[in-house]
Amino acid sequence: MRDAFRQFVDQHRAQCLWFLKADYYPETVADRMAVLRSIEKHGDRRAFQEAAQFRQWLSPPSSERSAGV
Repeated sequence: MRDAFRQFVDQHRAQCLWFLKADYYPETVADRMAVLRSIEKHGDRRAFQEAAQFRQWLSPPSSERSAGV
């Protein structure tokens, strides 16, 4: 998934991430989330939907029981 994320960054670098260095790839979860926010903000509908898939990958599964259970 990491390689797919790098390809996703490359696909949207010119339109959404023009302010980043050409060889920059975020490594931390916080930096990756910031990149996804920028793509969601400046990209098209498809980019927004793809970003949602990566956001799900970056979000850890919850091991806590629901408060309502």
